[in-house]
Amino acid sequence: MSRRLHVFPLAALSVLLCGFAVAPAAAQDDDRSTVTVRGEGSVAAQPDRAVVRFGVTTRAETARQARSENATAAKSAMNAVRTLDVPEEKMRMESLRLQPRYEYNDEENRRERVGYESSRQVVVELDRLDVLPQLVADVVEGGANEVSNIDYQLSNREQYRDEALRKAARAAQQKAQLLTETLDARLGPVHSINEQSFDVVRPQPKAAQVEMAKASDAARAEPEAYAAGEIEVSADVQVVFDLVTAEE
Repeated sequence: MSRRLHVFPLAALSVLLCGFAVAPAAAQDDDRSTVTVRGEGSVAAQPDRAVVRFGVTTRAETARQARSENATAAKSAMNAVRTLDVPEEKMRMESLRLQPRYEYNDEENRRERVGYESSRQVVVELDRLDVLPQLVADVVEGGANEVSNIDYQLSNREQYRDEALRKAARAAQQKAQLLTETLDARLGPVHSINEQSFDVVRPQPKAAQVEMAKASDAARAEPEAYAAGEIEVSADVQVVFDLVTAEE
């Protein structure tokens, strides 16, 4: 009677053996007990810079006239910024917007074009908040119609972000320790860390600031109206800790 000899390639055999060896280890890792916690941390800081947006709007009977008057007013506003020694790269004029103006004619029951409106934004990045009241007063006198927005910022935001993350991580660790101690468990090493969110809450310009911009003399006389308040930098992390079993 003939016999058949089956020969398996060595590489295939080794793969099979490795598969049997790895599976229990993977299963053991999946069965590991863990505790998942979230930690929050925040840091309050005084802003040290601001981005100020001024609106320059002009109206005229013709589009050419509205555009020309706006260019003159915007140029005057930019020159006012230069008197405060603001670097050229810290100021800019955004694109011009030109559109017709309409008014409703009640007698004829229809809209009528009454002229044109030209508008643009002058944007200033200010690294010295102590000159903010003077900046607003001078630019409004120079040709701007309004202060569209004052965005207070931090020049070293990363420093405060890192501190908020450290606080969030410590809060997560303390929470995990509290839970394990309360439940008679033992806290093991960190299994994973996930940053959930990072946020910067900036103070909003006060209504008084916008009103001050309408009267340039008042803007100079009442600098406290431009007090920025504090910026809050917050972080939220999720941390998974291993739990140490009795066998360990």
